[in-house]
Amino acid sequence: MFARLAAVALALLAAGPVSAQRDLPAGTPVRQFLAACEGKDGWSDPSPPVRIFANVYHVGTCGITALLVVGSEGHVLIDGGPADAARLIADNIEALGFKLQDVKWIVASHEHHDHVGGLAELKGLTGASVAARAAQKGPLEAGKLDWRDPQAALNNNFPRVTVDRVMRDGEHLVVGNLDLTLHSTPGHSPGSTTWSWRSCQGNTCRNVVYADSVTSVSSDEYQYSRQPIYVDAFARSLGKIAGLSCDILITPHPGASSLHERLAGQQPLVDPESCLNYATAAQQALEARLAREQPRR
Repeated sequence: MFARLAAVALALLAAGPVSAQRDLPAGTPVRQFLAACEGKDGWSDPSPPVRIFANVYHVGTCGITALLVVGSEGHVLIDGGPADAARLIADNIEALGFKLQDVKWIVASHEHHDHVGGLAELKGLTGASVAARAAQKGPLEAGKLDWRDPQAALNNNFPRVTVDRVMRDGEHLVVGNLDLTLHSTPGHSPGSTTWSWRSCQGNTCRNVVYADSVTSVSSDEYQYSRQPIYVDAFARSLGKIAGLSCDILITPHPGASSLHERLAGQQPLVDPESCLNYATAAQQALEARLAREQPRR
């Protein structure tokens, strides 16, 4: 009986992704990664892949984050950069020693071209399924922004991509030993989404939060003060991010959370108050934006 169970266990192990059956790669040395991006923050400026913590790798560009979260039965890719960065992201995944077909799911932070422009090509390269909130599904499949998006008038279209699964606030994306939670955080865009999970390196475990962009930027003609319902949802999102259990904060634009400086050791990589501080600064910026929009007396 035990021999039969052991044989089944070995068979299941053999069936998993090859990349999950060995020690995780160290990735590019941080010093080399920082040197490659010194003075560069362009959305398509190539950067080598770097390990942030445990099974979490930055596989994006110098100016745009794309995360590979590595699991025992497949991996999750968060964000795909602009369209011309898709191949760079795929190359980084392979440079780490992983197979593209081991990426089982692709998800996004928000539906702007600098973060989802590469999703269609990456889906084709990996064969992965795409999961998204309902508010993201329409824009992703249309290749253009919802009219309610503060940046809609900028007309920054992107390649269309089919969404295979629609997820709700608080729902879990589970792949083997990975368990990512979706948090609906509309504001920067209607479909803005924050992701959280727990990663462990040996006996050290950290709560990782990939918090979406929270800047109150828009096209020139858009005024937040004329959209009170949207502003209320934005403020609620910031409160939600502030309340997350958050040891390691990562953001779609590395500079928004000083990722390079933290990897360099100039600032702590682990900071339990990082999500609170990130949301607080965004709330202050939103309030300042609303004040600027008021007519002068």
